[in-house]
Amino acid sequence: MSFSVIITAGGIGKRMGFDIPKQFIEIAGFPILMHTIRCFFNYNPTCQILVTLPEEWKNYWGELIDTYDFDIPHDLISGGKERYDSIKNALLFCQHDLIAVHDGVRPLVSSETIERCFQLVKSKGAVIPVLTLKESLRVKGDNISKSVERKNYLSVQTPQFFSSELLKNAYKIPFHSNITDDASLVEEAGYIIATIEGNEENIKITTPFDLKIAEVFLK
Repeated sequence: MSFSVIITAGGIGKRMGFDIPKQFIEIAGFPILMHTIRCFFNYNPTCQILVTLPEEWKNYWGELIDTYDFDIPHDLISGGKERYDSIKNALLFCQHDLIAVHDGVRPLVSSETIERCFQLVKSKGAVIPVLTLKESLRVKGDNISKSVERKNYLSVQTPQFFSSELLKNAYKIPFHSNITDDASLVEEAGYIIATIEGNEENIKITTPFDLKIAEVFLK
């Protein structure tokens, strides 16, 4: 059994200070997005890879493919105004009964994490990788903050795996600003989200510091 993976690559990365979106920044010899695509191809060469990109950056991506002689098969899907719109577009092209959604700027997801999610989603229908927290936490209030139990909280990663029917049902809910990820939308649709252990280095690259960390691991 294989699966479809939607890799979202619509960010512009203003905090990076580059002239190009962060998914195109080169680290360890390749653009970040290529590293990310390779994670899923290396895990299962038969999986269907769908990449959502803003329309105005598709030609640039094509130039990068030629420059780096990148030959991993994948389909490009036009991104929408919101991440929600991009994924909804991509769902129309998914060919498998299981669908993963992954951030294009998480190039360090391990095959072990993908495997754990893939195996559990078959019985649970909705699975996300998470990590327990190490730091102490405080919640902000009006002019005060209060300590909270970190054992009650989890850090959420991607890929988030779902049955195709379940995810497509969830995307019938109209977009609203409280949709933080696919799991939150699926939960709003009335489904239960199972959790599985992620991998600590599976960071989302959003700052120059993250870029340095990722480069160390990828090298």
